[in-house]
Amino acid sequence: MLHYLHTICQRSTRMFLTIVRIMLPVMVIVYIADRLGLVRLAGEALTPAMGLLGLPPEAGIIWATTVLTNIYGGMASMAALSAGMDMTVAQVSALGAMMLFAHNVPTEQSVVRRAGASALITGALRIVVALIYGGAVSWACRALDVLQEPVSLAWMQQDAGLVQGPPDVWPWILSTLQSLALVLVVIVGLVILLDVLERLGITRLVTRLLTPVLRLSGLEERAAPLTTVGVLLGLAYGGALIIEAAERENYSPRTRLLALSWLSLCHALIEDTLLILALGANIWVILVLRGLATLGVLAALAALTRPGTAWGRRLEASAQRPAAPQA
Repeated sequence: MLHYLHTICQRSTRMFLTIVRIMLPVMVIVYIADRLGLVRLAGEALTPAMGLLGLPPEAGIIWATTVLTNIYGGMASMAALSAGMDMTVAQVSALGAMMLFAHNVPTEQSVVRRAGASALITGALRIVVALIYGGAVSWACRALDVLQEPVSLAWMQQDAGLVQGPPDVWPWILSTLQSLALVLVVIVGLVILLDVLERLGITRLVTRLLTPVLRLSGLEERAAPLTTVGVLLGLAYGGALIIEAAERENYSPRTRLLALSWLSLCHALIEDTLLILALGANIWVILVLRGLATLGVLAALAALTRPGTAWGRRLEASAQRPAAPQA
């Protein structure tokens, strides 16, 4: 028993320290940029693009804040701007889906890079898919005259939990330490849970049930349990497990790219979806259709990276070379 607990603690600590070394420097840089007003400038630069997508100008600031910080930061921006902003259910759903596809990109793609896939490719994939999906939802709803009911954002102005602007240094430090402590607790729990599920044979059952989806996405079956964890709970947790498993089980570059692209596009399915749902978004748009869109993108990516294709040959060649840091 003591040996088992020692092994669990060793694995969890190693995974946690790996994640902290990746996340903390990026979190500091993003916080400084936010304090300097660079995030707001990026949002204002996106105003014309938001008009093309059928979204209000303020959506640029909200989405840029979300992309560079996180969904809570985007919600805080929305609270600050809500007094003069009128949105329909379709617009909130489109913007909410964009926030779900692309949030906390600098920090999360640094985890992806360490796990063995290109941060540039997966980060660009998130941004592009978010813009295309958001525009498609907004245009389709307007053309079909659906989800055009107005959404009241008045409650956000009264919510003391949604502060305007970045927090002061001390509250930010406390919040960051709390976040990292939560990451440690969750990682320990996941390591124990996955070990128990493996011993009970449930992991193999889940893998068999996911086989049709895995075939469509091009993923190796052995990557299914870890990818599922990330999809349900978050990229940091799934990424930590994949970093460790990739070193232990020697996943191919193609499997890493597909698994981490999936996690980049669709993760923390429970918590994040509930947050956007609270804003007044439509569940079909932000969960069901977004999930189908993610599978469609993964199927296309799997086809583009099959052995024998130009991209597939590049991935195979990269597996033969000594490991090097990815962009």
